[in-house]
Parts: sequence; C-alpha cells; structure tokens
Amino acid sequence: MQANFRTVARLMVTTALAAAALPAFAQTATAAAEAEDSGEIIVTATRRSGTLQETPAAIAAFNAATIQQAGIERPADFIALTSNVNLVQTQNAGNAFVIIRGITQARNSEPSVAVIVDGIQQVNPAQFNQELFDIEQIEALKGPQGGLWGRNAIGGAIIIKSKAPTDYLSGKVTAGIDNGFGYYVRGNLSGPVAENLKFRLSGSWYDTDGFIQNEFLGEKADPIKDLNLRGNLLWSPTSNFDVDLRVAYSNLQTQALYFNIVGDVNDTSLPVQVNNPGQNDREMWNAAVKVRYQADWGTLSNTLSYDRLTEVLTGDAFDFKPIPDSFFFNLFEGILGPGNGFDLNQSQFLEVDAWSNEFRYESPADKPVQVTLGTYMVGTNRFISTGNMVDTGNGVFPVFREPRLTGNNPQFSFLSDAQRNFAWAVFGNASWKITEQLRLDASLRYDRDNRRNTTLTPTGFLPNVPGFPQGVTGEVRRQSFQSWQPKFTLSYRPVDNVTLYGGWSRGFRSGGFNQTGVGAVAAANGIVGVSDIFQPEVAETWEVGVKTQTEDRLLTFNAAAFSTRTENSYFFVFLAANSTQNLGNVPLAQIKGFEADATLRPMKGLDINVGLGFTDSNIKQFANPAFIGNELPLISRYTLNAGINYSRPIADDLDLNWRVDYNRIGRTWWDVENSTSRDPVDLVNMRLGVSSKKFSVTAFAQNLFNEIYNAEFSPGGFVFKARPRRYGIEASFNF
Repeated sequence: MQANFRTVARLMVTTALAAAALPAFAQTATAAAEAEDSGEIIVTATRRSGTLQETPAAIAAFNAATIQQAGIERPADFIALTSNVNLVQTQNAGNAFVIIRGITQARNSEPSVAVIVDGIQQVNPAQFNQELFDIEQIEALKGPQGGLWGRNAIGGAIIIKSKAPTDYLSGKVTAGIDNGFGYYVRGNLSGPVAENLKFRLSGSWYDTDGFIQNEFLGEKADPIKDLNLRGNLLWSPTSNFDVDLRVAYSNLQTQALYFNIVGDVNDTSLPVQVNNPGQNDREMWNAAVKVRYQADWGTLSNTLSYDRLTEVLTGDAFDFKPIPDSFFFNLFEGILGPGNGFDLNQSQFLEVDAWSNEFRYESPADKPVQVTLGTYMVGTNRFISTGNMVDTGNGVFPVFREPRLTGNNPQFSFLSDAQRNFAWAVFGNASWKITEQLRLDASLRYDRDNRRNTTLTPTGFLPNVPGFPQGVTGEVRRQSFQSWQPKFTLSYRPVDNVTLYGGWSRGFRSGGFNQTGVGAVAAANGIVGVSDIFQPEVAETWEVGVKTQTEDRLLTFNAAAFSTRTENSYFFVFLAANSTQNLGNVPLAQIKGFEADATLRPMKGLDINVGLGFTDSNIKQFANPAFIGNELPLISRYTLNAGINYSRPIADDLDLNWRVDYNRIGRTWWDVENSTSRDPVDLVNMRLGVSSKKFSVTAFAQNLFNEIYNAEFSPGGFVFKARPRRYGIEASFNF
C-alpha cells in the first residue's frame, strides 16, 4: 500500500475528528464505567510515584491486566501498541532496534533507550529482545531521560517491573500451542521461605519448528528453542530495610543469515534458499543485589549487577544462494577457470562480561522539594570476531577466537578485537511543587566513557589498503567520550484532570570503535562517513504536551509535539569486502513530530483506544552532499494504533474476553541514501477467550491477515522476511 502525504493527512484528520467527537459520545455513555474500572495506572516516570495522567511526560504504560489482555510476550508486542515507537526486528537474535521519535539504533551500537528491569539497567543492547513473562508493569517514556533513568536514555527509557514475591504460596502455569508447530510453557511460584524472607521463581520455554520455509533445504528457516529462568529472594528484616537478590538465565537457539538480496525493500518474491541453515545461539546470565534503607531523612539504595553474554552466529554469506548459483562461486569460476569456483559462508562470535553499580539517595516524597542524587559505574570486557570462510559444502562451523586455517571451512577473511571499557556518571534531579498547580522538574547528569580497543586480528588478515595506515596486531586504541545531560520540565494544572507541560532536554550516548581497518576498506569502496571510530551522539529536544481526562474518567486524551536536533546520529554499513558490521555518523539532522492518544470507556468492560504518531527527519549535514535533505535511516513517517478490549460476565465467575489491536507502520526509510523505502504495513492481532479467577482459555492470532513484508533492509540490499501469521490456543491455571 503506497504511503503519501494524502494518506497521512487523512489519518491525522480522522484522528482529530474522532477526538473531537469523543466528548459528545462520552456524555451520552452509560455511567457504568466507574473510576475503579478506568484502568488508572501509577507510574514512576519521574522517579516518584504518580498517576499516569498527572505525570508531566509522554508515557505509554501497561499494567498486569493489560499485559495479559493484549498477550504481551515480547518487546515487539507492547511497542506495537505505542505511538511514535517502532521495533525493527532483525535476524540476529541479539539485535532488535528500538526507534523512539526518530532516535535510531544499529548493530553493535549503544542502544537508543535506557532499559531498566526491576531497577537494574541493562548494559548490553543484546539483552533487550527476550521473553517477557511474569511482568507486573511496563512503562515506555519518550524523549531524552538521562538525568532520571541513566546511560543511553537519548531516545527515552523503558521501565519493566516483574511481579514481586508474595506473602502466601501462589503460582500460575500457562501452556499453549501454535501453528509453528510450536508449544510453550510459562509459570511462576511464589511465597514465604521464613519470617521476613520471600521468594519468587518464574520461567518460560518455547519450542517451534518455525514459520518461514527454506525451499532449498526443505525445512523451516526459523526454528526456535528458548529457555528463560528467573529467581528472586527478598529479605526484609525490618520495615525500613530490605535486600533484594535476583538471578536470571536465558538460552536461545535458532538459525540465522537467511537473507535475500533485493533492490526494493517491498520485494518479497524471493524464497529463502540458503544451503547452510547456520546457527544463532545466545546465552545470558545476570545476577544482581539491591540493598535499600529508608529513614525519616530519605532513602539510600545501592544496586550491584553482573552480566555475561555469549553469542555465536554462523550461516551463508553473500548472496545467500546455493553454491552453484552463488555470486562468489561464479565470480571465482570466471577468474580461476572451470572447476575452481568456491562459495563463502560466515561466522561471528561475541562475548561480553559487564558489571555495574548504582548508588542513589532519594529525599522524602512528602516534601514540596524532592531531590535525588547518585553515582553510576559500569565496566565492560567485550570480544568480537567475525569473518568469511570457504564453503566446501560440508556445513558451516563456528569460529571463536582464532581463525580456521585448515580443514572444512578454511578462513577467507578474519577480524577480531577486544574492548575494555569503563564508564562513570554522577546525577541529580529535583522536583519542586511551587504551588498546587505549578511544578518544576529538573535533572542533570554527567557521563564519561573511557574505551580501549586492542586489535587481535593476525597480521595476515588485517586490511592493507594503499594510502592508509596498515593495522598492527596488538595495537591499542584509546578514546574517551563525555557529556552533560540537563533536562527541565515545567508543568501546570489549570483545572483538575488537565496537565500542561513543556521543557527542554539533552541526551547523549557514547561513541566507540569499529573493527580495526574498516575505515580504509570503506574509503577504498567509496563509502563515506565510516571510519575506525564512530563519534558520540547528542540530541537536544524541545517538547510541549497536554494530558486531559473527564471527571468520570470515561475519556482520556493526551498529545505532545517535539523538535529534536541531533548530532552524529548512527547509521549502519555492512562492508562485504571484509564481512564487517560498522557504524557511521550523520553530522547533523533535524527531527520533528507529534503524537496523540485517546482512550474511551463508554461502558463497563469496554475500552476503545486510538493513537497517532508522526515523525519527520531531515539530514542537514553529510560528507556526501547528495544525501542532504534525506530522511534518517530506520525512521517510519508515522504509526497508527487502534484497539478494542471488551470483557463481560457470561456466567457465575466466568467472563468472556475479546481484544483486537491494529498497528499501521507508515513509510519507512532504511539507509542514508534513501535508496528504497518500505510501503506502510498493516498488522492486526486478536485474542478471544474465557476466564475465571482460577483459569483461562484463550485463542489468539498475530498478524491475523497474514501481511507479507520484509522486516528489515540493510545497505547492500539485505532483507529478510517478517514472520507470517501465527495462531494458536493457550490455557492458564492459577493456584
């Protein structure tokens, strides 16, 4: 479906007319939607608890009831319900790019948002895209949030809170099947261990054959085996002191690198036909302890966390066809003569160990001025190797720390680097209730990131491009990046149930190292904006917003507009010459947009919601003048969300539950050249079931109308197919 200005204009006008008509509808609606049925949510977006409607920030929040009703199981599920937020799914299990208001992400980059899980910030973007189970609440904050929520909150913050241990023994088991053919089990168990000591255990398992056919191998290209476990011990010896210990483990096994090569991202005609199924195995460990002490003068807390992640990625290489049909086989046949052709496959290995510590002081919450002060430190050891091997037709084998020189799959190219990084920050924020109607929120954070990269590539594999310095094995590169992140928000409540707010903020995320020698390879291939170092990004945002709600809470309407000036926005480049994934910078770009969301509750058990987000980006400076005026990569022109959730009793202690969600993703650009853009995508999810206090049975369908589209386009024409329709049935039992 072709996206154009008229389409966007019609959507904007339709939404505006609907919003204008909602008050009249609400006035005639039944009074059955009392306050307790309104779904009012308490959020912590400003580090202080408050209602969603009174908090001066653009937030999408999902409580436990909504998470269950909407079938939220992965980040893509709640992001699809949030205006001006997109998730670009990739084949690499450790990568799913969050785009909030035009602030984008790329492979091997720092994330575009701070992700906080139970008060602990994720330190690696590969941790984000995993199963969401046993979750109490999710908050998605838009706009820079560094002073409040920490490192890399340049686009916003995502706050995830799992369910807490209970004072009594309780549990839940959910099991389901889908058309993969797949099955899954999720469950939790919680209760007391001893006086003042409680536990919670939860986990999930998903096993599916997959949904996308590999026509050459005659099997599915995307099978999944995914195990996730989490444990929590909460010790509260006194009412004002507690120790919270958490441990988590995740093991994901799937396949990868089943790309197609096309010139137009809308071309979905090519089948998957790789001759190597490959592997994508990701294992993650996390352990964290949080200590909290509360007194009359405030609260002290310290959170210490350790993370370990390993990922192995293997599969076919360009152009992802069977050996006799492949580009390289025929190229070498032509150069070396008949019988001398050969194809390539590839391998990447990533290992990351990281620790982090945050110390925080919060003043009492019942004072006119509330203050938070703190420090944050994170240390990271990272190793990555990547390269191409000769495909002998005997399969593809992973390469870890040393190149494969003999036997099956001898090395054709190889690069490896180690990074040892240490970053620290100090921060503070204050909220001043000037009057009952007027409030000022201010925060300030200083980040410094010290990075050291050691070249581990053997000399024989280092790029040697005439006119550029030759890389050296053992070479150490050092770089420091730092910035201040201020944020100011002034809010005013002229009457009850109306909040007006506006402010300015500055966001930052660190730069870093591409693998050694890629700058020379990029230059030799005519690619500009890519060097051995990518620069840090800084974004400055102005924002104004309004949040309204009728007295009876039948109607809620929120809107915000923003303008962002971003320096050194990331973009991704794949260099086929040495099979490396690299980042470049757009020196200057401007992003403008708005979002509007409305929810109507005309009767008890019925919620109707609609949301529209619009984003326009413009490259202002670039090394190649031809790209000035283009859209930034990965940005969608607009998002449109609409949904209906209906629940009603059908018998004693038995309810009928029905939910439909519609998500339209507008025209999307993928590279700085704007070489291709994806037409709008329309997705519909539906759930229908019955439930009681003890059990539920639900039928579900994701991508109900089987929209066929490519989930991602990477420079060079790499695309892979999005998952087609998935449907099934699940049952839950509470005890």
